[in-house]
Amino acid sequence: MARNKKNPPREAQKTAADYYKLNLKAVDDLVNADASNSPKVSEAELRQYRSGPKLKLSDTLKALLIKVWFAGATCFFFLWGLGTMVNHWLDQLVVLALALGAVTDLLTNNLYRFYAKTPGANDRWMMFPQKAFYTLPLNLLYAFLLLFLVVTTYNVINAAILGMGLSKGGTPLGVGPILFGVFTAAWDTLLIQIKRTAQNVLADARRGAKGA
Repeated sequence: MARNKKNPPREAQKTAADYYKLNLKAVDDLVNADASNSPKVSEAELRQYRSGPKLKLSDTLKALLIKVWFAGATCFFFLWGLGTMVNHWLDQLVVLALALGAVTDLLTNNLYRFYAKTPGANDRWMMFPQKAFYTLPLNLLYAFLLLFLVVTTYNVINAAILGMGLSKGGTPLGVGPILFGVFTAAWDTLLIQIKRTAQNVLADARRGAKGA
């Protein structure tokens, strides 16, 4: 008597049922997974599965390169790109400051937050690390201060070059994206460090006042 192919053996039915049951459980475990019920994985094991460039950069160098790149790109697109459309130099500086503040708030700081290994790990590279609506106007005002310091740096360098007789006249050192990015990143890093130092001093003073 031929076996009915439409009715497979009970062992096969049981195996198929167990298979789907296990897969449904795996899906449920994946959907409900969070930090409280997930197994701990060492950092060494995680590094084995992370892909990235063979050239490893330190966190400090990476953060500085991001500052330089975004500031230089802002100079390239808004100072060089709009230089023929905005004739007066003061108007050019206003446009550049507004663009620099917006880029810092919307792009640079968000990139710092995105690649941070832990939440808040890259706050030390931002003047206003809070993620809120009021940081945009603050970064716009801060950009004017940065731009004033960068322009002053250019003026001092050019005055020194002319004073030493290394140039016959004109503007020896013009504004370029790379050097503009370096100057902006340097002043930004210095001002952030000053702010953090002042915060630490005030915090120590408050702790000392409470302990007295």
